[in-house]
Amino acid sequence: MSVLDVLVFIAILAIWGILVVNLILTMAGYTQYLKDVRTPAPELPAVPPFVTIMVPAHNEGVVIVKTVLALLNFDYPHDRYEIIVINDNSSDNSAELLARIQATYPQRNLEVINTDQHTGGKGKSNALNIALKRAKGSVISVYDADNTPERPALRILVAELLQDDHYGAVIGKFRTRNKNASLLTRFINVETLSFQWMAQAGRLRLFKLCTIPGTNYVIRRSLLERVGGWDTKALAEDTEISFRIYRLGYRINFQPKAVTWEQEPQTLDVWFHQRTRWVKGNIYVILKNLPLIFRKTGRAIRFDLIYFLSVYFLLMTSLLLSDSVFVLSVAGVAHSNLRGFNNTLWLFAIVLFVISTFVTITTEKGEMTVSNLLIIIFMYVVYSQMWLAVAAYGMVGYIREQVFHQQAKWYKTKRYQ
Repeated sequence: MSVLDVLVFIAILAIWGILVVNLILTMAGYTQYLKDVRTPAPELPAVPPFVTIMVPAHNEGVVIVKTVLALLNFDYPHDRYEIIVINDNSSDNSAELLARIQATYPQRNLEVINTDQHTGGKGKSNALNIALKRAKGSVISVYDADNTPERPALRILVAELLQDDHYGAVIGKFRTRNKNASLLTRFINVETLSFQWMAQAGRLRLFKLCTIPGTNYVIRRSLLERVGGWDTKALAEDTEISFRIYRLGYRINFQPKAVTWEQEPQTLDVWFHQRTRWVKGNIYVILKNLPLIFRKTGRAIRFDLIYFLSVYFLLMTSLLLSDSVFVLSVAGVAHSNLRGFNNTLWLFAIVLFVISTFVTITTEKGEMTVSNLLIIIFMYVVYSQMWLAVAAYGMVGYIREQVFHQQAKWYKTKRYQ
């Protein structure tokens, strides 16, 4: 075997190892889904806890009205929750729109915190910490400014949280509101169903692990105060605080009956910008917690640490190597004795990917269509390669920010009417 053959063989093992792990998570997630379908949502006690809903918003005038109206429409007892919108250093008409809603619903507990570049403007984590100081609730809920949750969402999340004192937080499911806007949003819709919430269900089933997705969740206020709030250096504040919750011995539960609908990027540049931020945020969390991987105190997050390390470093390197060898072989520049073997496994991987992904989307009404089957096939060839570019660019961006000590700030995702 040549050195090139050895490298290709290692890359194949790495790719297939991660593919098998994801397949196992998907299968476990599907069995968890079957269990959840048969299990009714829990009920609230006669006197439910007071909840503070926090909405961090920066230049969200396009979507903020619809979001706040959806939050006001929850079927949770209206005298048992408040809404705090942090209009953080916005330069659009958000303040006027929010003031209008307050005037329309004077009897509701709706507070707006308008910050400027001196009092805010330092990113989502900082905005949430500002609101936490004003919050009255013993339970804190967070929604992004582009979300329109279904009416029962908050009630179901809080009721689930109260089922077990070891639950530090409970997360719900999010769906793509604008899935038919473009080919990209159709990709994201399938990705959301298959690789985000189905993988969450699988990790819950096998390891009793979930990661807070940044929206549509509730968390105990006492726990937030214990960990000191959100890490203002973390772009992926949701993953970061999830790790701290587990390290304190608490669990995060997943309740898919609590659903919110959110906007997704409709164009490639907006998507690239958003996902690059995710990569940089997750790399920060990985490196921050990496020393715990072999320590007893890190046992609760060990699987996630290894998984994130594998996806962001091992898988990316292996895919780049595999793709490069394929292109160079076709061009006649390099030759690998494993080319035929590699191509066979590549085709088998596509089949496996398509079948497992299609099975997961059958859990949602209206998603089991021929067009979605074609989308999934196209996703493997196109969308996966797009992820490689995002991961590589995100790593370079993270290194650059660390070298120049750049401060956390708002990474604005474009919104649509």
